[in-house]
Amino acid sequence: MQAEIKDAYWKLYDTENLKTQPGPKLAGLAGNRITEMAARYGPTYPAAMKCLLTDREGLAAYLRFPAEHRHRVRYPDFIERTFGETRRRAKVIGRLPGETSCLTLVWAVLDRASRGWRDLTMTAGGLRLLQDLRRGLLDPPRTRAVTATRGGERPENVSATA
Repeated sequence: MQAEIKDAYWKLYDTENLKTQPGPKLAGLAGNRITEMAARYGPTYPAAMKCLLTDREGLAAYLRFPAEHRHRVRYPDFIERTFGETRRRAKVIGRLPGETSCLTLVWAVLDRASRGWRDLTMTAGGLRLLQDLRRGLLDPPRTRAVTATRGGERPENVSATA
């Protein structure tokens, strides 16, 4: 069944025929496909399907990004190289004297590595989508909590919680 499951797995991420634009809806559709695959193959391969369901959010996260950025986001060789370079430099130093020196080292490595990240195609729609993603990460929606009241009194304290 290896070939069948492999084909089913790669079809989870086949978005070329869908009319949905990149973003949370497309990631949600991939999440639904993952759930369907887990239901189908769960009785036969429970451990593998449990792993698939556990990592559902991470597996579909790259679909939130613009289509022209997906290859760079999905195949993070540049991230791994950056981590390797940071480890290599920290190993030579041996022991960093403080947080500032550590942050300086990481910043220098990322600054140097970022020169190779600039070959992404930016479109107006892609920029808008990236801004929405950034806004969602930096300013998550807040819920309003109302304190308990006695009788029919109006609440005095209304606080926002994250």
